[in-house]
Amino acid sequence: MIISGSVGDHGIALLAHREGYSFETELESDIAPLNKLIEAALEVGGVVAMKDPTRGGLANSLNEWSEKSGVGLIVSEEKIPIQQGVLNACDMLGLDPLEIGNEGKVLIGVVPDLAETVLERIREFPEGKNAEIIGEATTELKNVLMETSIGGRRVVEPPLGDPIPRIC
Repeated sequence: MIISGSVGDHGIALLAHREGYSFETELESDIAPLNKLIEAALEVGGVVAMKDPTRGGLANSLNEWSEKSGVGLIVSEEKIPIQQGVLNACDMLGLDPLEIGNEGKVLIGVVPDLAETVLERIREFPEGKNAEIIGEATTELKNVLMETSIGGRRVVEPPLGDPIPRIC
């Protein structure tokens, strides 16, 4: 699984603007067209799924994939790109950055043999410069697990209720 860039940027920037929050770092929306980036990924080949991680963020997208495909997903916390300003804002507000909506990002499922090649190709685009391979599918479980930065594992649940902030 490849995420095309850092998560939570748009949702936190929108929340800060709407609610009048000011943070020490400048938070900007990640809104961007992805048609050329997606076209390049498809040209490489091996793409088996794509998802827009807007409503409910990355957590919701991963859980939808797992539920609809009937396979589990294992993601690495250390591989998920999240800007420090987004982490700080989420920490201060008690929000999970994985549940924050995104614009201008795409989650791409790729066959393992071509994942690195697809990653290299989409990093050629400004919208994909922070892209990362964040995990893999497995038939050994039926949900979404995160390998944490401290060596443990935790279940990534889908968001409860309406995502905050609602983007669309």
